[in-house]
Amino acid sequence: MSDKIDYYEVLGVSQDADGETIKKSYRSLALKYHPDRNPGDGEAEERFKEAAEAYAVLSDSEKRRVYDQYGHNGLSGMGGGGGFGGFGGFEDAFHGFGDIFRGFFGGSGSSGRQGPRRGEDLSYELEIDFVDSLLGTERVISIPKEENCPSCGGSGSRTGRRESCPQCRGQGQVFQGNGFIRMASTCPRCMGQGTVASDPCPDCYGQGRVKKRREINVRIPPGIDSQNRLRYQGRGHQGIQGGPPGDLFVEITVKPHDLFSRERNHVLLEKKIDMTLASLGGELEIPTVEGEVRKVEVPPGSQNGKLLRLEGLGFPTLGEPSRRRGDLIVALNVVVPKDLTERQKELLMEFAELEEVKKGESIFSGIRRKVGAKIKNVTGRRR
Repeated sequence: MSDKIDYYEVLGVSQDADGETIKKSYRSLALKYHPDRNPGDGEAEERFKEAAEAYAVLSDSEKRRVYDQYGHNGLSGMGGGGGFGGFGGFEDAFHGFGDIFRGFFGGSGSSGRQGPRRGEDLSYELEIDFVDSLLGTERVISIPKEENCPSCGGSGSRTGRRESCPQCRGQGQVFQGNGFIRMASTCPRCMGQGTVASDPCPDCYGQGRVKKRREINVRIPPGIDSQNRLRYQGRGHQGIQGGPPGDLFVEITVKPHDLFSRERNHVLLEKKIDMTLASLGGELEIPTVEGEVRKVEVPPGSQNGKLLRLEGLGFPTLGEPSRRRGDLIVALNVVVPKDLTERQKELLMEFAELEEVKKGESIFSGIRRKVGAKIKNVTGRRR
């Protein structure tokens, strides 16, 4: 598929569309352009493949995040993008839609009725300060979770009674197409369960699921960086029909600092100094990320860009805080004064003259010594 084609345009949804909207749009397009319903139609087949490729990305939270941030190029390192085959073949692209090619030569395939299912994973983006990424911290986040309805216990029925779904006749799937290939999708009425509530619960409208906002305490370990992802097992959506809960994934973004930056496990700092300190050397106060002030010696004759190192004041290795930390590396920025007083100008002129004399002596002093020695030798022989 061409990189110029936007996946959201392919499915006809907005960029902030939720997963259910994306799934419904994809199902509609897949049914419309399926090759079994459009035999010999090359354009329909291409639209069918485009829709499958777009859904394979937008239905996957990680791939969708990368695509939203970096576009098609960002997917090249994830095994996705650049063609329909990049998503692992025909069947992988229909993950979440239902089983494809369930029956051959008119076969009905196995029943789609689903038992206990694992809850879906949750993803949360958390922004933290630079200092917190160095030292670690704890945060309380609020997330919306799907849970079993407390009124009906997840059955969806006020009385707990359920009956066979009239749309799929208890199969949990509906089929489209005739002949060589038949396409199966999850029944939209019973959501694959094969049964529906005979007396729908008024609190969950017969779905058996409700959304609750829950607060979760998240511990951020020292040394974490942007793009790191924390996993909290069992903190995602509750499982269906007694299935295990999904996981919670917390994506970390570290705010930039006004003074410091990070390079691997080292903290970088640019420090301005005047030309006299750079020339003569002396003591310099350096701030640290933790708020302390350390004193270091600037060597005489330090040039612009010289690096000073304060060991052990950088980041720890993520997951191994007991190991030696990185360093605080200070790059000196020698500042030349702009507004000089007359006296300062006079002193600099005098300094410049001394430098010229020094340079002249350095060039000719050796020659003078040699010439003087020769003259002395000649004079001595004449005597």
